[in-house]
Amino acid sequence: MEYIFLIWILFILLALIPVIQRKMLDSARKRVLHRLEKRRGTRLIALIHRQESMSFFGLHVTRFIDIQDSEEVLRAIKLTDSKVPIDLVLHTPGGLVLAAEQIANALAKHAAPVTVFVPHYAMSGGTLIALAANQVVMDENAVLGPVDPQIGEYPAVSILNVVEQKKVDEVEDQTLILADIARKAVRQVKDTVKRIARRNYTPEQADHLARELVSGKWTHDYPISVDEAKSLGLQVVTDMPKEVYELMNLYPQTSQRRPSVGYIPMPYPYRPPAVPERGSGKKS
Repeated sequence: MEYIFLIWILFILLALIPVIQRKMLDSARKRVLHRLEKRRGTRLIALIHRQESMSFFGLHVTRFIDIQDSEEVLRAIKLTDSKVPIDLVLHTPGGLVLAAEQIANALAKHAAPVTVFVPHYAMSGGTLIALAANQVVMDENAVLGPVDPQIGEYPAVSILNVVEQKKVDEVEDQTLILADIARKAVRQVKDTVKRIARRNYTPEQADHLARELVSGKWTHDYPISVDEAKSLGLQVVTDMPKEVYELMNLYPQTSQRRPSVGYIPMPYPYRPPAVPERGSGKKS
């Protein structure tokens, strides 16, 4: 009986350890959030998507912008006084257009300045959200992405290009239906980009951004660098606060996978390489 009791105790402890670890991690995240909020005088919201493990079962879940995210961000914006600036730390591969558009619209309507921080990448819907900001702060190596709509597994613009190159009687009905949906999707996303961008950009700049980001000139996963973002006319700077990197470290990838990168986790000042003193070498 004692062995059975000990086994049950061990099982309960194993079940509680992930919960305790999660609570400690949440507390550490809140401390960093509060420190940066206090220094900048803002409301700080983190929208960070990583591959995560569920509980102690080790199931991997790849996160992206969804309706639950939009509900949480909208609630945070609602709790923020209109005079308080908002900072949004954004790290995402994209997600649902509806959810991203809701977040972008809410940020665009906020009266006080909005700053979006992109430490690594904000693709697709993440870029749409960034367009609502008065300023986008990117790491020198961070990237944004096109916001061209996708119909199933295909880019909407590519579907339209195929249909336009053929006669109507050479195209299947299903493809024609997809082309009709694609045409509407492209128009809708262009209108959305213009509407959101016009809060911080001139109508001419907003039209230019809509053409460049939605026209399909790039593949959907094309990385738009800092220099390219500036050339598009986006209000981008690179003075990233150190707290943003600290926050990213508190949203680690699942530890279930084998690490492929190794380094000593501390800042290194420049040290000139050691040069042997003259005459100190051994004679051959």
